[in-house]
Amino acid sequence: MQTCPSCDTTLFVSGDRLEQAGSAGEMHDGPTLFTIGDLVKLGRRAWEVLGHARFSYGRGWWDEYWCEDPRGNGAWISVDEGDVVVQTAISEGTKPRFRTDARIGSIFQYAGVKYRCVEKGAGECAALRGAFGEVLQVGEVFAYANAQGEDGGLISVETSGDGPEAETRWFRGEWHDPFEIDAPPAWTAGQVLPREGTA
Repeated sequence: MQTCPSCDTTLFVSGDRLEQAGSAGEMHDGPTLFTIGDLVKLGRRAWEVLGHARFSYGRGWWDEYWCEDPRGNGAWISVDEGDVVVQTAISEGTKPRFRTDARIGSIFQYAGVKYRCVEKGAGECAALRGAFGEVLQVGEVFAYANAQGEDGGLISVETSGDGPEAETRWFRGEWHDPFEIDAPPAWTAGQVLPREGTA
């Protein structure tokens, strides 16, 4: 999916056709950690920022960036009040027992790690810029819940739609210190980044 800067609409490829998905929304100016086209190094991995999505949760908003690594693997980098987390999708076959209606404080185990639900709420897609690995629509509302792991990791779940049309997705996240984020000048396809402390 891609946004058109000329007409402020979103477009997506369906087979061999280009279809309009809706409005791109209004991205109000404000401080952002990344911009489209940035090459961002987080730990031992590097990501190219391809898309910028802004989500509202009533009292404020947060930004998410669709990124790909040199091999084309996709991830979301979420930035909210200075916190930075890289989130990758969990496949349907390995999904955790965690849903958006979980109670705050409830505990579950996933992949041998204990997680506690620490946040839940609702978000609305407010604006889109750039390209994305999935179809997003301005105005789409979704429920979410976040759980913190004993190992410091994050599990997020999002549900959009109602009834049989509802779609639920899970993500595994890793937190990063925003002051340790590096933006390398460029990379070549297939390049392996050096181990931390050896560069």
